[in-house]
Amino acid sequence: MIVAELTLDRMFEALEEMPVPRGIKAEIVDGNIFTWPQWNTHWEITIGIIEQLRTRYPRQRIKSDVRIDYPGYLNGFASDVTLIAEGAGKDSNGNPRYQDVEFVAEVISRRTSANDYGPKKMTYATAGVPVYLIADPYTGRCRLFTHPKDGEYRAEMTVDFGSELDLTDTVVGMTLKTDEFPRD
Repeated sequence: MIVAELTLDRMFEALEEMPVPRGIKAEIVDGNIFTWPQWNTHWEITIGIIEQLRTRYPRQRIKSDVRIDYPGYLNGFASDVTLIAEGAGKDSNGNPRYQDVEFVAEVISRRTSANDYGPKKMTYATAGVPVYLIADPYTGRCRLFTHPKDGEYRAEMTVDFGSELDLTDTVVGMTLKTDEFPRD
């Protein structure tokens, strides 16, 4: 019996063939498939971040729910918001390359929050993503991680929803307002 090697491409192909309903998000973290529904609070925060980024960056540099393959064991993430570097290239599947990711924002879902604070945070740091933001509607806080080195972020800051998030000293180069982020 010949067993095919497990790859991200094969896993995503299998996901595409499954009868997954519309509005269900899927990603692969450490070789495990996670699915969950998009919900209103999650979308309001996601679009709030995207709209603010659009005041400074062209649409082509901002991605949402787009597969990006990261280093480590079978990591195909579909982050809520991703900012890609100007002039970025594409991988063999036509997706953005992780080496060109400048900023990632994840909005917490109860079912997958352990991924965002655990293996995804470590993977983003290992990949050298300069700025990683977690927006948590359950606590009403944003946690910002910067200065990745040796698989971890060396700087961390927490702000409550309603406060401004100063990213002017990062590659993002702007301040994000959180006053319209809803709580759940």
